[in-house]
Amino acid sequence: MLPAGTDELIDRALREDIGNGDHTTLSTIPAEARGAARLLVKDHGVLAGVQLAQAIGHRFDPDLHFRVFLEDGAQVVPGDVAFTVMGSSRSILIVERLMLNFMQRMSGIATLTARFVKAVEGTGCRVLDTRKTTPGLRAIEKWAVRIGGGHNHRHGLYDMVMIKDNHADMAGGIPRAIASARAYLTAHQLDLPIEVETRSLAEVEQVLATGGVQRIMLDNFTPALMIEAVKLIAGRYETEASGGINLDTVRSYAGTGVDFVSVGALTHSVPSLDLSLKAM
Repeated sequence: MLPAGTDELIDRALREDIGNGDHTTLSTIPAEARGAARLLVKDHGVLAGVQLAQAIGHRFDPDLHFRVFLEDGAQVVPGDVAFTVMGSSRSILIVERLMLNFMQRMSGIATLTARFVKAVEGTGCRVLDTRKTTPGLRAIEKWAVRIGGGHNHRHGLYDMVMIKDNHADMAGGIPRAIASARAYLTAHQLDLPIEVETRSLAEVEQVLATGGVQRIMLDNFTPALMIEAVKLIAGRYETEASGGINLDTVRSYAGTGVDFVSVGALTHSVPSLDLSLKAM
């Protein structure tokens, strides 16, 4: 299922790219011309964005016909053909770049996510994304994380109370911040989970003494210190490791017994997967 708002996103992207017309295509391709193209994979990775590409094509020209060979989530290698598209030559040329831009970005995110998921395999730890997404593209990028086997953290500021270090410091400390958050949720009749970021074992102890939360984030802890924190928490709350975790270190964090590792790099610094659309 396409994320909410996808049609509006496609419309904005088409307006941005087309402006008052694709004058190259309009001047060189007859209106009645028919053609076909194939989506060619040029890299190793996880394919994502096939469903979105079809939505883009059909949004612009409902008469475009896609024949899909590889679905979202497929492991791909150079030379694979994900799909073919047939119909108006003008339409294919006009939507080509938009389909590729989204698919390359989404496939890059799915590929990196799959590598992190593979790295923690067998530990029971789940890989989370963050809010470090491209403005306006969060739903699409988080969709790609799911395609790659990862899980979504909160989608925005509205679906979780996440008390980070700055919140705690400005509120007068962790206990006061938790108390204020709980009072706010009660007053506004909101049923939202509360997560608290901690920077030390002392702050973990403050959260445990205060209670009333669902998850404790262990931010920039070493694996050794994280093992101590997980033992201290003893399953009373969910635990999340965060802060500078990469492919080389993620298994050492996952092996500490935490429930989640959150990785901003899944969406903020991922290379795109090399794809192209070639005429047939």
